[in-house]
Amino acid sequence: MRTNALLFFLLIHISFFAQDYTFGKVSKAELEEKFYPLDSTADAVYLFKKKETFVEYTSSEGWLLVTLVHNRIKFYNKKATRFGKEEIKLFKRGGKDESVTGIKAYTYNLVGKKIVKDKLQKKQIFENELTKNWFSKSFAMPNIKEGSVVEYKYRKTSPYFQYIDEIEIQHEIPVKKIDVIIKIPEYFVYKTHSKGYLQMFFNESFKHKRINYSYRQENRGVGTNTTKYEKSIDLQYKHYELSKDSIPAIESKEPFVSSINQFKSSISFELNSVEIPNARPQYFANTWKGVSKRIYRTASFGEEIQKSSYFKNDLENLLNRLSTPSDKLMGVFQFVKNRVKWDGQYGKYTKKGVRKAFKDRTGNVAEINLMLTSMLRFAGLNANPVLVSTRTNGVSLFPTIDGFNYIISMVEFPDGSYVLLDATEPYSLPNILPERVLNWNGRKVTKEGISSWVKLTPPKHSLIENNLMIKISEDINIEGLLRTKFDNLAALNFRKKRNHIKDESLITLLEEKYNFEINSYKVNNKFNLGKQIVRDIKFKSEEVIEEINEKLYIIPLFFLSNQTNPFKLEDRKFPVDFATPWKEKNISSFIIPEGYVVEQLPKPLAIGLPEGLGVFKYQIIQKGNKISVISLLQFNNGIIAPQYYSALKDFYNQLVKKQTEKIVLIKE
Repeated sequence: MRTNALLFFLLIHISFFAQDYTFGKVSKAELEEKFYPLDSTADAVYLFKKKETFVEYTSSEGWLLVTLVHNRIKFYNKKATRFGKEEIKLFKRGGKDESVTGIKAYTYNLVGKKIVKDKLQKKQIFENELTKNWFSKSFAMPNIKEGSVVEYKYRKTSPYFQYIDEIEIQHEIPVKKIDVIIKIPEYFVYKTHSKGYLQMFFNESFKHKRINYSYRQENRGVGTNTTKYEKSIDLQYKHYELSKDSIPAIESKEPFVSSINQFKSSISFELNSVEIPNARPQYFANTWKGVSKRIYRTASFGEEIQKSSYFKNDLENLLNRLSTPSDKLMGVFQFVKNRVKWDGQYGKYTKKGVRKAFKDRTGNVAEINLMLTSMLRFAGLNANPVLVSTRTNGVSLFPTIDGFNYIISMVEFPDGSYVLLDATEPYSLPNILPERVLNWNGRKVTKEGISSWVKLTPPKHSLIENNLMIKISEDINIEGLLRTKFDNLAALNFRKKRNHIKDESLITLLEEKYNFEINSYKVNNKFNLGKQIVRDIKFKSEEVIEEINEKLYIIPLFFLSNQTNPFKLEDRKFPVDFATPWKEKNISSFIIPEGYVVEQLPKPLAIGLPEGLGVFKYQIIQKGNKISVISLLQFNNGIIAPQYYSALKDFYNQLVKKQTEKIVLIKE
């Protein structure tokens, strides 16, 4: 046994340390490998990831940031073919565009005993316009099969040396080996920021490099001419080097994760200053206050709020019929929602401008909510835009313009209260924002240039309340009425997901989910946003109650009970993100069938999470021949930090055990 274990270790050792990572040197052993030895569940693995970034000087273009990328990926099955696609995002502004050159890529397959490779063709590389200032080069590797290895490399050049791309260490698939090299000349001072639970540290060293540069100097005399001078200088470069083996995949299949990307281990570089001898130092490091002010001063943000002539007549007619601040707020909010439809595009800057969006009746997030802010101000309300990073965009570790990608509006009242508004969502209400926005805090920005953090978490719990009334027939089948109320964010989500679907389709989905037959289905207040959604379902079902040896076994909440614990990991390194505080209340009642009495009733249970994060209460009451069950699950915080994961998992284990515990009825 020890011999086999030693042999296995040696095989892994040889596999890891005898590999040739030279581009194009893909081996038969890599192609023949059936699974990744350190994680047999992995669909694919980065066999090798290399990123080299350096700042270089050219006489024609000055300082440039160059990044060389080389990736090699093994596919054990076709589930992970998305990792055979690459999108390189590039920035452009005023003729200063980032560029990608030298794309070279192959897919390798083993046909018999021969390695066959498919080359990525130029026609398979696409350029896509993303926004006004962003475009991309993208490609998908050809002929990926089970067992394939793909390999690609390219060079990215950027005049924006202050923005070094984030160094991603961890991914949704394992990384067998990663090499990172960052070379920074002594004139440039960067700060590094790490995120994720894997501790990564660069080895730092200094090396000298000679750079050549040229300049022209005007000669004054009888005639004016210029002389070109060629010079060179020795610079000290700071080298950051990281070489790591066996990086585990980040678990991405766990529930309640806003964006797994923000929890992957990575390292970011932030330019603090440029300090060239005999020149004034340039300082780049920002504060959130500075970032917010800079965004507000941008023409496609701050100037757009100032425009009002395009809506003046329409709004004056509306406001003449409204008197109180609350009426004006709701009137303007509804007017914008009805007038301009969201085109699905995020953004903190307008794309075509508020005037054209108003005329076209469509616009991006910035156009709609900057328009809303402007109209609220016109109505005499204290309104300001709030910069937001959506849940998919993550939370920035340090101040950066890219930290925000969305805008909402905020109205403050003299008593200190405020409401948050998002007119892109037809079913939203004041302080009931769509889930995509609920990401910690936003940044309010005023026209005076003052900014501050604003909590985005809604003040009211998202609520789902089920009331289940069951009748048990003589043949031990059931029929009943399920009345469900949805309120706050739960109501918004219900309307957004279901209002556009026909009842017939919804009935089919519910019948499949709960394994019953629906006799009638009705939803009230689908479009009355000020009221709860109320859904009534009359149904019947067979084989819900177990009958064994003249005893009946009944799960008290029937199909409403939680059957499994959604949390499977032994340890979770990132938070559980519910987006919002929420509450689910289930009430079930039924009459004991004639001729039966209770032999066993589940006992009540009340448990809580640390720090008042959540509570579960469960109680069964028998009055005569009627049994009622009340189950309450409530979370008072939308975010459960990783240190409470073990407690949360145990909390759910107890919940599932209690909700699936059966009532036992026995014949008299």
